[in-house]
Amino acid sequence: MGKSCLLLQFTDKRFQPVHDLTIGVEFGAKMVTIDSKAIKLQIWDTAGQESFRSITRSYYRGAAGALLVYDITRRETFDHLASWLEDARQHANSNMTIMLIGNKADLNHRRQVSTEEGEQFAKENGLIFMETSAKTAANVEEAFVGTATKIYEKIQEGVFDVSNESYGIKVGYGAGGSGGTINPGRDGNASASTKSSCCS
Repeated sequence: MGKSCLLLQFTDKRFQPVHDLTIGVEFGAKMVTIDSKAIKLQIWDTAGQESFRSITRSYYRGAAGALLVYDITRRETFDHLASWLEDARQHANSNMTIMLIGNKADLNHRRQVSTEEGEQFAKENGLIFMETSAKTAANVEEAFVGTATKIYEKIQEGVFDVSNESYGIKVGYGAGGSGGTINPGRDGNASASTKSSCCS
């Protein structure tokens, strides 16, 4: 799906065309600014293979957001979305923000899943939708920051009890005033799981 490549593009601004399969879970972090506040995103990149599913399920708990990723050039990855989404919703907080990502948009000539199909799945399941390219960096920053912004809005609306760290959000105060850490999720196979912390 390119989940690890998306994370690498977001955190390091680089593309690695050959990437080993994720074994278990990898971790990434990045500071972003949302509403003039410094927010640290803590991102868990979970393995997509079925053999790791029991391990990756535990990362849904305490996640404030997730990126559910499929490869637009491989229909089978799109066909498995419902199963990954059910997994996420069963094991995560009901207020978790989920963004559906159609990755590899740079390979439009090999597309097997239309943009409209992605939009329709997202609409039917109450997800945010975006197509990205880890190779060209198209919409990569927007996907992570967009997910984090939705989480931040839920914090502002009181949806999350920030005193309860089981929501994946930690509020703290840095030297320059208030800031935070939120984790929009990194996806596990067609699924994305994220641990969040907000406001450091």
